[in-house]
Amino acid sequence: MTMPPIHNEMNSETYRMAVHQLDLAAERLGLEPGVHERLRLPKRCLMVSVPVLMDNGDTDVFTGYRVQHNFVLGPGKGGLRYHPDVTLGDVSALAMWMSWKCAIVGLPFGGAKGGICCDPARMSSAELERMTRRYTQEILLGIGPQVDILAPDMNTNEETMAWIMDTYSMQVGYTVPGVVTGKPIVIGGSMGRREATGRGVVYCIQDACRLFDLSLQGASVVVQGFGNVGSVTASLLHELGARIIAVSDVRGGVYHEDGLNIPKLLEHQQRTKMVPGFPDALPITNADLLALPCEILVPAALERQITRANAGKITCRILAEGANGPTTPDADALLRDRGVFVIPDILCNAGGVTVSYFEWVQDLQNYFWTETQINRRLKQVMTKAFREVRQLAQREQVDMRTAALMLGVGKVAEGMIKRGLFP
Repeated sequence: MTMPPIHNEMNSETYRMAVHQLDLAAERLGLEPGVHERLRLPKRCLMVSVPVLMDNGDTDVFTGYRVQHNFVLGPGKGGLRYHPDVTLGDVSALAMWMSWKCAIVGLPFGGAKGGICCDPARMSSAELERMTRRYTQEILLGIGPQVDILAPDMNTNEETMAWIMDTYSMQVGYTVPGVVTGKPIVIGGSMGRREATGRGVVYCIQDACRLFDLSLQGASVVVQGFGNVGSVTASLLHELGARIIAVSDVRGGVYHEDGLNIPKLLEHQQRTKMVPGFPDALPITNADLLALPCEILVPAALERQITRANAGKITCRILAEGANGPTTPDADALLRDRGVFVIPDILCNAGGVTVSYFEWVQDLQNYFWTETQINRRLKQVMTKAFREVRQLAQREQVDMRTAALMLGVGKVAEGMIKRGLFP
């Protein structure tokens, strides 16, 4: 059966990449064509107009999206990002990846994702709040603790989640903490949520190091992206004795062969709002940073950073994908041929959604766990998922990404088959 072409509205490079990965997994699994075709398209795509009264008195209209890929295993779950390059195709790809991610770590969620095409760096806090609340109002009928639960993503944070929770609660007439995760602890947030994605990346790196009998003590590490995921990953690896030789943000990077002082770098970033200019290091471009000789490389920035053009220059032993979709399929093949062990995004960065699940459960029960309990349970989930993906990869003689996709897609497809087709 020939699959239909991708709809023009979603025809972005990132969405084509996500569909290509699905098609490869479906072929390996021998997926029934009807199930395969259903998985290629989101269950629901919502595009909304978000008018905002700006501080200067003008009204600007932004475009917002919420895509719900699949609800077979449970309500939708996925982040909300604010970025000038947000498109329906990219949000649809991220929602699809969330479906596989939740299934891999055994969460009762389907994949969803949201975004607003805007430049938050050029907006005041008051403008961001008004935009967030209006966006929430526009998508209100499609979200909820048993429908679709939002979370922070690029350029959104716990304050953003608080605005969404408050707006939703005002509309329904009572407090609903479970409509979002990643919110402030005082209004139902979870201990350990902010660090969860980076901590999950570190757990996966530790598991990979054990496979290769590689000690983290003194191991050279490069981190692209120094936002929430990259900074937490770098900090935790630094505490474990690794040498973080280079990090970067969107403006550029810094490098020190003997290892950066990560606590001081964090202070510099907090003070200047950027990584470049750190006095105890040399400047480096993002392109050169990816090509640095190292044992562990952590891309934790945007999608499609590692491509056919630069994959041949990458010399790391372990590539741990903290970002979503940082490696293109063409680059995957080159890395595999070069013997680079890739921990794929849908496994490696699943710590965030795992602790989001913990937060959602705590909100539903009105009973909260300690940070020690959270981190212990997160490690159990991530270690189990890593082991299952690794065992499948060995059994099927495939790379880790293919195995992760087979595991995630296979679980969602099984759920679809068991539930049947309505009506």
